[in-house]
Amino acid sequence: MNRVALVVGVGPGLGAALGRRLARGGFRVALVARSPEFIDELARELSSLGQPCLALAADASRPAEIAAAVARTRKELGPIGLLVYNASSSSGAGLLGTSAAEFEETWRIAALGAFVSARETEPDMIAAGQGAMIFTGATSSVRGGGWLAFSSAKFALRGLAQSLARELWPQGIHVAHVIVDGLIGARDSTEKDSIEPMLDPDQMAEAYFQLAEQDRSAWTLELDLRPHREKFFE
Repeated sequence: MNRVALVVGVGPGLGAALGRRLARGGFRVALVARSPEFIDELARELSSLGQPCLALAADASRPAEIAAAVARTRKELGPIGLLVYNASSSSGAGLLGTSAAEFEETWRIAALGAFVSARETEPDMIAAGQGAMIFTGATSSVRGGGWLAFSSAKFALRGLAQSLARELWPQGIHVAHVIVDGLIGARDSTEKDSIEPMLDPDQMAEAYFQLAEQDRSAWTLELDLRPHREKFFE
């Protein structure tokens, strides 16, 4: 696999943990987020680990911006071997509390952005005959919990991942969908800090890294991550 990773949707939780783990694992990492402030600092941190790193400001809901981020990654870091799509927009309202614009924007971030990211990075992986795409889902990917726009978008993302797997696995590209069933804690927090069971972002990033490194003889399509005290899909 080309050791260049594009991580779309980077914040101080899982996205940052993914960047750190991938850099430690020998990947040159491109970090994509809507706001540049956090990823600029994170890119400097990751570069100190000895691997080149890019911070790219782009809105995941805007296809042209994602395409530009992919093109710059390819130009400055090389062909992309790993895509991690972690962008999401949380909208917790019901039917009458959700406008058409809010519904569309949630879908654009969770589903359209993932489609564009996959379409733009696929040629590098096809040319190499290998690669990986990992998409971050949620409990709402499999069970609508009243968050109408969010659940609809996450269902769409899961369907996209399954369809991509059917198309791309035979061509050597590992596509996986991760269901995050629980709250993600801060990097320096512990479970006892909250009355809610929390997922450790560093441990989550390790699971993603192992997915990316799996041998094609035993690929995972869908992985559930939850803390040991989490009630399943509630």
